[in-house]
Amino acid sequence: MSPIEQLREKVGTLQTALLEAHPTMPVLLREIHQNLKQDEEIVTLLSEEEIGIIVQGLMKQTNTVILAGIAKKGTGKSLKKTTLEDL
Repeated sequence: MSPIEQLREKVGTLQTALLEAHPTMPVLLREIHQNLKQDEEIVTLLSEEEIGIIVQGLMKQTNTVILAGIAKKGTGKSLKKTTLEDL
């Protein structure tokens, strides 16, 4: 079995472990990390979906949340109306 096939199999198992909150998830993440560390070019062969599964596993394992698009519009003056006095 080629390295990419092995990695894809582990990603599939990781996806199942994520859905079931399986206790082997940390082991799968470590094995995936080791595979990627041994052959860094293999990551370019993964689909965006497979990379997303790995990121989901890491987020769940580390209890991390990635926030996007929450930036609020500033209440300051518009740059068009900025004068030298403002600076």
